Amino acid sequence: MTTKPVFSATRRHLLRATALGLIGLVAGCSTETPIKLTGLTVQDLSGNSVDLAQFQGKPIAITFWATTCPGCVEEIPHMTALYNQFASKGVEVIGMAMSYDSLSQLRAMQKEKNIPYLVLQDKTGAAATAFGPVRLTPTFFVLDAKGNIQYQKIGPFDTERVDQLLTKLASTG
Repeated sequence: MTTKPVFSATRRHLLRATALGLIGLVAGCSTETPIKLTGLTVQDLSGNSVDLAQFQGKPIAITFWATTCPGCVEEIPHMTALYNQFASKGVEVIGMAMSYDSLSQLRAMQKEKNIPYLVLQDKTGAAATAFGPVRLTPTFFVLDAKGNIQYQKIGPFDTERVDQLLTKLASTG
């Protein structure tokens, strides 16, 4: 005699909600929950402290990445294109390196790939925690001028959707 596992209605609802949440992250979603940038400090490639609060009041395109992540390296030309198209319109474009990347690795990658956008290092992991927590790379976000997440995506981001969103945010910000 074989028995089939019986799932309670609560368990089915939890599994469904979890699956929908994961689909939203993979597909790219938005929230009206602002990221608290005040007091969130990372470092630049010289090791100097950078308070992310200085970017409040303008749209931000930020990717959490690592030099050892093939998908992250493939994303660099797309981030460069965002920088070239939107930096002059007031959008801050940032590559936020994970805590395990060394500054020397980051400087070498910036030089090798000719990265024009701001590269910062989340040495303590505080930024990754504030944004999620971010555990997978690349994880890409678009924040509006108020710090609300307008788009979030694990893996390659939808360049057309992000272009449209940043065009809208740059014109209203």
